[in-house]
Amino acid sequence: MHCHKIKQCCQSQKEKEIRNMNNVNKYTRQYFMPPVNAMNWAKKEYIEKAPIWCSVDLRDGNQALIVPMSLDQKIDFFKLLVKVGFKEIEVGFPAASDTEYQFLRALIEKNLIPDDVTIQVLTQAREHIIRKTFDALKGAKKAVVHVYNSTSYAQREQVFKKSKEEILNIAVEGAALLKKLAAETEGNFSFEYSPESFTGTEVEYSLEVCNAVLEVWQPTPDNKVIINLPSTVQHSMPHIYASQIEYMCDNMKYRENVIVSLHPHNDRGCGVSDAELGILAGADRIEGTLFGNGERTGNVDIVTLAMNMYSQGVDPELDFSNMPAICDAYEEFTGMKIDMRSPYSGALVFAAFSGSHQDAIAKGMKYREDHDCDQWTVPYLPIDPTDVGRLYEADVIRINSQSGKGGIGYILEQNFGLNLPAKMREAMGYAAKSVSDEQHKELMPEEIFQLFKDKFEDIATPYDITEVHFKQHNGIIAEVVVDVNGESRTAIAAGNGRLNAVSNALKKQFRLEYDLITYQEHALEQSSSSKAIAYVGIRNKDGILFWGAGVDQDIIQASIHALVTAINNMVAE
Repeated sequence: MHCHKIKQCCQSQKEKEIRNMNNVNKYTRQYFMPPVNAMNWAKKEYIEKAPIWCSVDLRDGNQALIVPMSLDQKIDFFKLLVKVGFKEIEVGFPAASDTEYQFLRALIEKNLIPDDVTIQVLTQAREHIIRKTFDALKGAKKAVVHVYNSTSYAQREQVFKKSKEEILNIAVEGAALLKKLAAETEGNFSFEYSPESFTGTEVEYSLEVCNAVLEVWQPTPDNKVIINLPSTVQHSMPHIYASQIEYMCDNMKYRENVIVSLHPHNDRGCGVSDAELGILAGADRIEGTLFGNGERTGNVDIVTLAMNMYSQGVDPELDFSNMPAICDAYEEFTGMKIDMRSPYSGALVFAAFSGSHQDAIAKGMKYREDHDCDQWTVPYLPIDPTDVGRLYEADVIRINSQSGKGGIGYILEQNFGLNLPAKMREAMGYAAKSVSDEQHKELMPEEIFQLFKDKFEDIATPYDITEVHFKQHNGIIAEVVVDVNGESRTAIAAGNGRLNAVSNALKKQFRLEYDLITYQEHALEQSSSSKAIAYVGIRNKDGILFWGAGVDQDIIQASIHALVTAINNMVAE
């Protein structure tokens, strides 16, 4: 019985493996190449200027939410998008629900749309939906009416069961109705057409449909129209999409009067790449969302796309200088969470835990300071975090068990004004790593500072110097009163300086064996009453380094405290 069960299990596992291996045969490439080579976009190195941006957060983003936004939330989100700098905002599908309809009416009737902002609405190429859309748009100062119908091979065959000619007629009739109703409705309207599922449509057929629509609209320099070419579902690598876009741009009628728009989704994780290469291929406009919200895997992330341009010295014409506030508002309105690794916006995208990374960043920042650099070239930081409202001390150098001396030294210097000697930084680094590893947690700057004080500053056990007197006689003679475990003792010795004399006195009286190898000091504040900090390093007979720091208004007292702390750390071993 037992052997039978094992056999059954093995057979089942084997069948499963075979089945999984064969599943790949279900799939094939669903995209269509242009009929001619269209690769001129590949000769371009970078994007030279920002595209026209259109936020579709309030439509495509909203319809992808488990709980769509309320009317008040949509109004607040609209205001946020305006503040960021969007001049074109798709506000919804007014024929889809009462909330969508009322939102559009509220924007118009309450005069919430700035004069330099154009709203956009979406409608299927169906007569009753188009008519309801124009009803919702009455009185709009500037509005784009975006009409679409699906053109893909799969949808023609499986969903609509219509011929190419029939699908084309749907687009043409929809375009004609837009033109008619725009003339009859109070307001100022322009038009946009999308061959939805463009990426699954034969490219020549997409061109035929778009050109037929353009013949209806007959755009002029003063009355341009938008042709939107969406990757409704990503079917290909980005370079294929770019070639499709280039072919459309090269062969489209009225091209000089057409704004070619892209609406990339992110099914293959290539939304940003599709948009970037599509712009190189000739596109003028991008539809997307903040942080990539949208159906399935989302729309193209406009934050990433815009900040990519910014990082290359191209003004994106959108304002993300207060990224934390934008993130907070977005999460509140949508109920979505921004991934901590989301480019430019995530909580950890500027954070360096690795010791080598921290060291490089710290040295890069010091280089910028010393050389008064105009250009940003700091290692591991593609942009200056402060440009998007982030803080070096809180967002960049993060300390855990993987961190090193460079990062910890940077934290202590930037936050608390401590400039530790190089070898002392190393010792402090090991101390911090040990605590972080033991407690399994990240250490905050205040915790690091407290650890420094506990480990290296003004430790007075077992040795505590209570009095020091100096005399000048063939050098410096120090008379030192030392409290050792509650017993007071006096030590006297000469030296070539005050600290050296105190050190010699302690070594002579208590038979301590060490060499004083490092002494460093600096002011903690720039004022006449400021305290100073001294750092002392000693090496015992086994060659091991021990460190101490002392703080006092008198630098000699500070250096003595530092020496005694180093000695106490040595004898504690």
